[in-house]
Amino acid sequence: MRRVIGVDIGGTAVKGLVLDEIGNVWAEASRDTEAWQGREAILGKLNAVVCELLKACPVQAIGIASAGRVNTDTGEVVYATDNLPGWQGLQLAGWAEDTYKLPAAADNDANAALLGEAWQGAGRGRHNLVMLTLGTGVGGALMIQGLLNRGKRWSGGEFGHSVLFPGGRLCNCGRRGCVEQYISGSALLRLGNELTGRAYEHGAELMSDARRGDQDALQVLEHYTSDLAVVLDNIGATLDPELIVIGGGVIHDRDVWWPLLKNRLQGEGLSGILTAAELGNRAGCFGAAKLALDCFRQLPDGYEEEDTA
Repeated sequence: MRRVIGVDIGGTAVKGLVLDEIGNVWAEASRDTEAWQGREAILGKLNAVVCELLKACPVQAIGIASAGRVNTDTGEVVYATDNLPGWQGLQLAGWAEDTYKLPAAADNDANAALLGEAWQGAGRGRHNLVMLTLGTGVGGALMIQGLLNRGKRWSGGEFGHSVLFPGGRLCNCGRRGCVEQYISGSALLRLGNELTGRAYEHGAELMSDARRGDQDALQVLEHYTSDLAVVLDNIGATLDPELIVIGGGVIHDRDVWWPLLKNRLQGEGLSGILTAAELGNRAGCFGAAKLALDCFRQLPDGYEEEDTA
């Protein structure tokens, strides 16, 4: 049975898994990232993760999930914000193939997360899905009739850079009022500091205060879930999906804010189709691994039969 590496590159960490064709995990590795250091530093962390996984067990291909818009035909990052400085223009799949002498594929991290959830997570058996990832930024992905809709310019499902408040906060994409500036994990931390006057260094601190019943912290979450509900209502009304899957780092503390969000939702039946990612922060790795497995679909049938035997 084939085994592949699935790696997810985020603003704060690079995570990787070795998976087989039925989704069993054979090895795991991760490295913290300091994305502000730029392309070479991020590639160094990526290389450290892949090398650790390669030492753990042999693999036949590598899949990489990355922030930014990724041309899945060529493996190039065609657009990236300053969350990953110097990343735009990188031939990511080509770099991996040259470095490790293995077939490689690359895609946007939200697309990969949705692919992972559709393969082995909350979206199993569903064909019309939406994914929203709430982390350093806001990622989005859309699956229609079982196929990812990546868009003509590889920006399909980019809900994070739709406008929530015209003329609002300046986004690192250059526009103002983008969804990402209001419902990302980074935005939640900023909002917490602004509304409480405290100096939270991590969203987990805010969540801890809210969990203890601190009224200021709870008010922050009320504000945050109000904005999130508007985004979800718009997605539901426009796309009418079978399921909306929420992932990303913010989801880990959903016991605090999930009930607040459901109380805010207005869309007909929307509360019933909202679910948390089953794979948690591994969803992108699972999706990247599925991309790697799909590399073999392009091989001749005879090769595949010989390899599987």
